[in-house]
Amino acid sequence: MRRAALAIFTLIAALKDLIAMRRPGSLIVRRLPARWIFLAAFALGAAALSADWAAAGGLIRGGAVGGILIDADGVVSTPEVGDAAQLLAAWQSGLAAVPAELAPYTDLRFVSLKGLEQQIAECREAGRPLPDAVRYCAGLLRVKYVLVYPERNDIVLAGPAEGWKVDRLGNTVGETTNRPVLFLEDLIVGLRAAEDSSATISCSIDPTREGLARVQQVNSQLTAAMGPAEAARRIEQALGPQTVSVTGIPADSHFARVIVAADFRMKRLAMNFEPAPISGLVSYLDMLPSRPNTKNMLPRWWLATDYQPLLRDADGLAWELRGPGVKCMTEEDFVNAEGDRTRSGKSSPVAQRWADKLSEQYEELADHDSAFGHLRNVMDAAVVGAVIAKGELIRRTGASLPWLMEKEELEQYPAPREVASQASFIKKGRNWIISASGGVQMFPWEIADRNEESAEVAKVRDTVAKAPSNWWWQ
Repeated sequence: MRRAALAIFTLIAALKDLIAMRRPGSLIVRRLPARWIFLAAFALGAAALSADWAAAGGLIRGGAVGGILIDADGVVSTPEVGDAAQLLAAWQSGLAAVPAELAPYTDLRFVSLKGLEQQIAECREAGRPLPDAVRYCAGLLRVKYVLVYPERNDIVLAGPAEGWKVDRLGNTVGETTNRPVLFLEDLIVGLRAAEDSSATISCSIDPTREGLARVQQVNSQLTAAMGPAEAARRIEQALGPQTVSVTGIPADSHFARVIVAADFRMKRLAMNFEPAPISGLVSYLDMLPSRPNTKNMLPRWWLATDYQPLLRDADGLAWELRGPGVKCMTEEDFVNAEGDRTRSGKSSPVAQRWADKLSEQYEELADHDSAFGHLRNVMDAAVVGAVIAKGELIRRTGASLPWLMEKEELEQYPAPREVASQASFIKKGRNWIISASGGVQMFPWEIADRNEESAEVAKVRDTVAKAPSNWWWQ
């Protein structure tokens, strides 16, 4: 299967002059021993937001998710920083007050799929919108357990939960933890996608073959005399728009936007377009040596599922999801003059070190940047879907879930289609480097296939042996 990844394209050409800043906005070329390194990446710049978009509910119901904006034409960009406070107020006002009983944090809240089904059916048949408590799965922050009750035709999800708010990126997150809550529509996509055991859920943002070939040509024409601003303009123009692709799920779904947002924000961190919100996670650019020794190589990173073997009881009626959920992986491709890419099967030491660092600090990063926490939630949803499908749990319980599995119509958003190119440069060494990176990949059925028997997980199931009176409890 095609590995979902965004490429990093590295071209190396020696510079003979130092480009020095004379004053803000002005550049001067001087013949000095120092050198510059130049980097061009995906368009991660700002896009203006209209008042109509803000009024539509922003990242909750409008054109963006996870700190990115996807316009009606499917172009991915970042919102204007100056609009943040105004947009945050608009997003927060779009939420109803959290029910008092759902507000406190709890290590374990239980959500019945049978109960969710009934809530959806009642609202749709009465022509009412779904309440926030349903849309946000009673505030679940992660799915830790899948519990099966054939005696009452039900499947129950359980995990930590609390009341919710909107954060600076427009994600709906826990009031005290700042971890994203699980969206009902993402859960539905995960359940439905798992019906195809061979499907790969992925997103990829890739430079075109033609764009890579043009960059090869432009690279041979770069000189120090033209200055970094002009060099950046030429490389951006040559690389052109880069293509966003999504597989295994509807491209116009919220789920798809979540994985693209995480990919996009990973790119911003790697390329130093913004600092990481946690200490110790430096950019890939900062890790580069003064004299990179690769040529025409394309180090690329992607975010993949990272679970320990699932735990299950002897009867397959209780399952526990374990592990961080997400890891960063990397590999290099070779790019020829025509823009064709060939996989090398290897990774560069620097790219691997950055991937390892991101994986090591992912838990902390997700607590500070909700785009990454949201990605872990949709990965949980995909694994839950695979557990239910692989174990034939709906058939085994006799559960009736027509709204969850088929009838409920998901909100549709402009599908992400392309990202423009934007250049950045840093003074280091004597080379020009052109780069683009990212991607997300999930094989949920492979996660469900790796499991171990444990009597302990059955004890969690036994704590709710009696049928509850509500669709959620704790």
